[in-house]
Amino acid sequence: MLYAITTLFLCQLAGELLVQWLSLPIPGPLIGMLLLFIVLLVRGGVPEALNETSGHLLRNLMLLFVPAVTGVMLHFERVGREWLPFLAAGIVGAAFTMAVTALTLRWMIRITGKDAE
Repeated sequence: MLYAITTLFLCQLAGELLVQWLSLPIPGPLIGMLLLFIVLLVRGGVPEALNETSGHLLRNLMLLFVPAVTGVMLHFERVGREWLPFLAAGIVGAAFTMAVTALTLRWMIRITGKDAE
């Protein structure tokens, strides 16, 4: 587990450093995630420790959103005044996420040659 968490944090750090060094308008953790993806592609698979640890993180993902929700609640009046952009962003973001997920699933089924059963 320590190996996996260290790997995740090092990828995030590398992403942050690249963003700062190259002055990119992209979040550092996103770049770190792409770096991790590339490393896993080159390696040819996911190490068991990383697979297990990331599974635990994903199962408890809602706990990671508590600080963000608390921050939004501090600005509840502003959200009340500007509810339409928040609603539009939520709907468009959800629709975009579902479309990208569907296209990714379709692509993965095509490249693996397995039909969804």
